[in-house]
Amino acid sequence: MKANTISLEHGAGGEVMQALIGEIILKNFRNKSAGSIGLENLDDGSTIRLENFNPASELVLTTDSHVITPAFFPDTNIGRLAVSGTINDLTVMGAKPLALTCAVIVPEGFPILDFEEIIKTMDETATEVGVPIITGDTKTVEKTALDSIILNTAGLGITDSPIRDSGLKPGDKLLVTGTIGDHGISLMAHREGFDFDTDLASDSAPLWKLIEPVLKLRTPEGTPVITAMKDPTRGGLANALNEMAAKAGAGILLEEDLIPFKPAVTAACEMLGLDPLEVANEGKAVIGVKAGFEEEALSLLRQHPYGKDAALIGEVTAENKGEVILRNRFGGMRYVDIPAGDPIPRVC
Repeated sequence: MKANTISLEHGAGGEVMQALIGEIILKNFRNKSAGSIGLENLDDGSTIRLENFNPASELVLTTDSHVITPAFFPDTNIGRLAVSGTINDLTVMGAKPLALTCAVIVPEGFPILDFEEIIKTMDETATEVGVPIITGDTKTVEKTALDSIILNTAGLGITDSPIRDSGLKPGDKLLVTGTIGDHGISLMAHREGFDFDTDLASDSAPLWKLIEPVLKLRTPEGTPVITAMKDPTRGGLANALNEMAAKAGAGILLEEDLIPFKPAVTAACEMLGLDPLEVANEGKAVIGVKAGFEEEALSLLRQHPYGKDAALIGEVTAENKGEVILRNRFGGMRYVDIPAGDPIPRVC
C-alpha cells in the first residue's frame, strides 16, 4: 500500500527511498540532464557539457537554503521560491543558468501529495527558463526535529562579463524590475491570518528571461550598459542598496514617489509599522545602468510580464559615500538604514 506521508524510511537509502525518488522526483522532473550523466542515472553526481562558449567565459556557482514557513502560500510554494532564488542569484551576476541541484530535508509525517506538488512546482519553474535539475539529495528527520520541509538549491551558470554588486559609479541610474515588498507582505498576511481584503501574492519568479535582453545592451564603445545588479531578498531594497553603495564607495539618492508599491503593501506596512523598503522580494532585481541608457533598459524590461512595473527609482551620486538617501515629494530627505534585523522572519 502506497504511503500517504513521509516516513524516516524515505530517507534511509533503501527500497522505500528509491521508490520516492523514482515515483515522484524522477517522474515529475522533465529536464534532468545537461550532459552525458544526468539525474536519471542516479550516480554520485552529474555532468555538464560546455559547448560553443568563449574560452574566456567564467563559471558562476551559487547555493542557497530555503526555510520558509509555511511551505505553501498564496498561488505557489517553497519549490518555486527555491528554484527562482537560485536562478536569480546567477542572473544578477550576468550568468546564463546552466543547471541546478536540489537537496531536500523532510520531516516524517509530511504529506506525500504536498511533497509531490512541491517537486512539480520546481519543475515548472525551472522549465520557464529551460534549466535542468540534474542532481540532488533526499534526507528525512524525526517530526520533532523539523517543523516543515527545507530545500537547498545550488546553481551553475556561465558568463563572458561577470556583473558585481559593487560596480556603481556616480551618474548611474537605478532601476527596479517591479513592485517592492509583495512577497514578504503576502506571506506574512497568509501566515498570520491577516485579511487585507486583497489578492496580493508572492512575486517569486525566475528572472533570467526578463534580464537577459538588458544584459546584451552595449554602449557605443562596446561596454555593458549594466554596471551593477542585485536581488533585494532578505532586508529588501534597503539592504540591497546599502550593500551596493558601501561596496562601490558611492552615494545613492532615491526618489520616494518613483518606487513602485502595490497599494496593499503600502497599507499593510502602515498598519503594522513596517518599512516596505525592508520587506523581502523573491522576483525582483535592482539594476544600475549607465546614464542615458535607462529608458532603453526600461523598455526591454517592460516587454516581459515580470517587468511590466519596472521603474527608474534614483541615481548614484559622488556625495554621501556609502549612504542611501530617500527624498520625498516635498523635498525632505532621510537616510535609508541597513535593517537591524529581519522584520518578517522565515519568508525565504
